[in-house]
Amino acid sequence: MPDKGSETTNKALNAVVGAATAFIVRKALNFAWTKVTGHEPPGKADDPDVALGEALAWTVAVGAGVAVARVLAMRFTNRHVGKRLTGPAE
Repeated sequence: MPDKGSETTNKALNAVVGAATAFIVRKALNFAWTKVTGHEPPGKADDPDVALGEALAWTVAVGAGVAVARVLAMRFTNRHVGKRLTGPAE
């Protein structure tokens, strides 16, 4: 069973990696949306000036993109980096 210190380290590392990944993916999606549509992504989904289809498409793209990227990044981190920081499992 891992000791308390390694569990805390993994949680902290996952939090940092998750936040950084979400930030990077959101910036990448903003860039891609601008290139594909020719205008900035919707700032607020509840803005009445934003078409419903566009608001839904943006919400789904960001939600799915960030969620998938966070899962992949945290799994990679736990598998490769976490072992180096906490030592081999016994």
